[in-house]
This record gives sequence, C-alpha cells and structure tokens, in this order.
Amino acid sequence: MKKIFFLLCFFFVGSMLHAQIMSAKAQTVIIKSANLRCWQCSEKLEKYLVVENKSFLENAILEWKINLLKGEIKIKYLPDRASIDDIRTVINNAGFDADDEKAEETAYNKLPSPCKRAEDGGGPKKGAPCHIKP
Repeated sequence: MKKIFFLLCFFFVGSMLHAQIMSAKAQTVIIKSANLRCWQCSEKLEKYLVVENKSFLENAILEWKINLLKGEIKIKYLPDRASIDDIRTVINNAGFDADDEKAEETAYNKLPSPCKRAEDGGGPKKGAPCHIKP
C-alpha cells in the first residue's frame, strides 16, 4: 500500500512540474538589422548565436530564422530565461545592429565588408546580390 501511495505521489508531483515547465510559453520577436544582408553575415551571426545561446542566454532561444532580403531575424525564445534586451545585446555583441541599437564597435569592425552598414560601404552591390551563397 505504501508503494502505491508513493508512486501516486511521485506521479502527481512529476505532472505538476511538467505543467510548470510547459507554462512558460515561447514568444516570438522580429529584430531588424541594417547590416544583416548577406550569407556571410548570416553564417557569422548563427555561429555566434549557437555559442551564446548555450552560455549567456541559458538556451532561451528555441529557434531563429534570418531573412536576408528584409534584413531581419525572427527569434522564438523563452521569456523566463532571457529578455528581448538580452537577445539584442547578443546580436550587438556579434557585430550586428539590433533594431535601434548599434552593434558593439570592435565586433562590428571585425565583420567582412559585405556585412557592414550601407553608409560604411557594406551590403549588397548592384548586380551582385550577396544573399545567395556562391
């Protein structure tokens, strides 16, 4: 009888914990970036996000999709682990602008020229789109 009682208690506690974990609903945010326009930029940002998501963001980002033609990244994340400001900071630290926040200067300077802002001579050139990997 004690075994059955403990099994029922264990099952009840386990289902309560599962319900609490699942109650943290994922949210989606779209962040614009003026210097996220080519496949090189996409690869650099994705590599950076993988590393930072594991360490700084505590696996808060569930998935992301980069739209190079629009210069934006759509991120699905868990708001109980990271805020939108945390995610913008990570993007800035990778060298990319995030909405109205400019990239961290030293990281921005390390980006290849196609990944720079248009006013700095970067981005796609006429007749030579860079959103498609050669």
